[in-house]
Amino acid sequence: MININELKFDEKGLIPAIVVDSLSKKVLTLAYMNKESLEISLEKQLTCFYSRSRNELWLKGETSGNYQHIVSITADCDKDALVISVEKDGPACHTGTDSCFTAPLFINESKAEFSMDGLYELLESRKRDLPEGSYTTYLFQKGIDKILKKIGEESTEVIIAGKANDKKETVYEIADLAYHIMVMMVEMGISVDDVRKELASRHIIDHKVKQEKMTSDDNN
Repeated sequence: MININELKFDEKGLIPAIVVDSLSKKVLTLAYMNKESLEISLEKQLTCFYSRSRNELWLKGETSGNYQHIVSITADCDKDALVISVEKDGPACHTGTDSCFTAPLFINESKAEFSMDGLYELLESRKRDLPEGSYTTYLFQKGIDKILKKIGEESTEVIIAGKANDKKETVYEIADLAYHIMVMMVEMGISVDDVRKELASRHIIDHKVKQEKMTSDDNN
């Protein structure tokens, strides 16, 4: 662990801070901190930045409610830049988007990585734009009952493939099920982060249960 005094602030007393979602690993925003805002961040365990345009400190979420709870802060090798991993209460950008980085300049489609977040965003666009001829459009137009019916059908297909011990077919059916579940999530306004946070909370509970069991076994 390094000391705050080891950090190298620039000639204006600032240091760039790249904020990253601790669950999705998505880059949320690039902001700046001075020593005071960093000290406040450490004390409150909430991101506090220095506004270069307003020349004042601002606690992220103080007016919007979209607080960023700090998981970790890491300096680079030169100690003149920070990466801050956070759990966020809402959109990171003042425009209401999940991340400030939403304007692609270049994408190499042959190397683009698949992500659940990317699929979710695609499904959101399908719900918003309802392009003609899209199966996803069809599901959204039919509504929640049709979507839930498809989830039931795909769940059965997963069970059948799993029972047959057919790995390839089971993977195929799981992908179908996951897709329809995400369509339901978009329809209901459930985000990928909502599910991540629920799974993360269960991981913590499971870890505690294991610790308690180990302690009990040691005492017996």
